[in-house]
Amino acid sequence: MKKKSLFILIISSILLILTGCSRQSNSSNKKIQIISTPTLFFHGGGSSYHAEEHMVNAAKKAGVTKSVIRAEVSKTGKVTLVGTWPKNAKNPICEVNYENNRQLDFNKHSAYATNVVKTLQKKYGIKKINMVGHSLGNISIIYYMLQNGNKKNMPQIQKQVNIAGHFAGLDFDGIPNSIKQPKGMKLNSKGKPNKMNSTYEQMTKVRSIYAKKHVKVLNIIGDVGNGSDGRVDNRSSLSLQYLVSGGNTTYRVLKINGKNAQHSKLHENAQVDKALIKFLWNK
Repeated sequence: MKKKSLFILIISSILLILTGCSRQSNSSNKKIQIISTPTLFFHGGGSSYHAEEHMVNAAKKAGVTKSVIRAEVSKTGKVTLVGTWPKNAKNPICEVNYENNRQLDFNKHSAYATNVVKTLQKKYGIKKINMVGHSLGNISIIYYMLQNGNKKNMPQIQKQVNIAGHFAGLDFDGIPNSIKQPKGMKLNSKGKPNKMNSTYEQMTKVRSIYAKKHVKVLNIIGDVGNGSDGRVDNRSSLSLQYLVSGGNTTYRVLKINGKNAQHSKLHENAQVDKALIKFLWNK
């Protein structure tokens, strides 16, 4: 009889422990509903989320937000979130970090960015997003729109900031022809290049998507005095206009001049910080 009572006591204890673990597991997996629109930052080629920190810290100092997390993206596209947004997060920010930071297959950038957004959507129930890109990070924005702009079940971009983008290509040695800026390329009044590489031609498919949206676009370019930011030709950056203009989408350009307009200095430029904060959060 004593053995039977002891057995029942042990079984009861085990069930109690398992129930507690189950509740704890369910609690940790519970979705946190975020109402405020999150902003995702994408770094450039050969870089990391550290390049986003200056702009993010400027936003924090301006009182825009206190909620910042990071999305680590593996070479295979697996996303791991570092940190947590509270349920009452105001203007939450996600710093995106790509392990493969030199990926030149632009379609992979679409997969990476989509996986980040899906992960945030699953955990926080987000319905809208803002995006900020520097250099190669701009490709994630355009290709996210290419893949998801017409999908009602995916969060849609409300505002985007493009910084030092090389949409129409790059003109230095060692670049594949698919993303090389064509020689003698010029833009018409609508930002359309007279010559296009194969990647830009692919990106033109996004025009019909932007034409149906209400996206607000700020294009920030740098000019160190020779019509480029020292790395990207201004014509390549300005070719964004042709991709996003039309319909109810609004587009404007901010040109930064001088030595601090250099390509890798633009994401640490006080003028850029101020413009970005005002554009995204009206501060």
